[in-house]
Amino acid sequence: MDATTLKISLVQMNVLWEDPSANIHHLEKMLHLPPETDLLLLPEMWSTGFSMRPEFIAEKDNGPALQWMIQYSQKLNCAIAGSLSVEEDDKYYNRLYCVQPNGKIDHYDKRHLFSYGKEDQHYHAGDQRIIIEIKGWRIMPIICYDLRFPAWCRNNLDYELLIVVANWPKPRITHWDALLKARAIENQSYIAAVNRIGRDGSDLEYPGHSSIYDMNGHCIANTDYHEGIETYTLDKSELTEYRKRFRFLQDRDHFSLMVE
Repeated sequence: MDATTLKISLVQMNVLWEDPSANIHHLEKMLHLPPETDLLLLPEMWSTGFSMRPEFIAEKDNGPALQWMIQYSQKLNCAIAGSLSVEEDDKYYNRLYCVQPNGKIDHYDKRHLFSYGKEDQHYHAGDQRIIIEIKGWRIMPIICYDLRFPAWCRNNLDYELLIVVANWPKPRITHWDALLKARAIENQSYIAAVNRIGRDGSDLEYPGHSSIYDMNGHCIANTDYHEGIETYTLDKSELTEYRKRFRFLQDRDHFSLMVE
């Protein structure tokens, strides 16, 4: 059923290093959601942390963390999205899954691998953008470093919401804040983004700043350094009226993304 509003819960959590079972248990203790949450958003590699040891931590497709997402999507009656380290056909992917209570599962493989952190030496890049539909809302998912690439995120009037899952470290958190706002403005879209907190096994610190921006670049939500779940409601009618008034996207450049 199409819905004018969409209720999103951002899960800002301290991800325990390379320990999927502990992270699943930790997340279960955090989940006290308001009723009628439509989409629960988890951080990048929420079950392991941003580890460059996929040979030790990656799960097979349809592994235990994905099975947990499926189980809890049905239990909470909401969609759940977040990325995992996944092995498929002897390759490793930073793969975002979005599972829905009706059993539908979409996945997106991170396109832009973080070469500064050697992610490209351990994982394979995806080559497909996807659009997910939840209650009539068209949603485009991206993962962390993808946020820096506006051509990949470009709205061809095929989505109302851009979602970002990340492990974005403290030294460059000002980039995170600025890029989220820019992507919302240039794409005339809502953007909901979740980042982790705490320190990982590489001694990188993550400061949260999970955020939601509207199509005008106004910050609807910005969480500080704490663990918890924040829930916000987006209104599609406000977005529609804004796009009718300011038809900036109709003047966008039209080009095809060349994926090698």
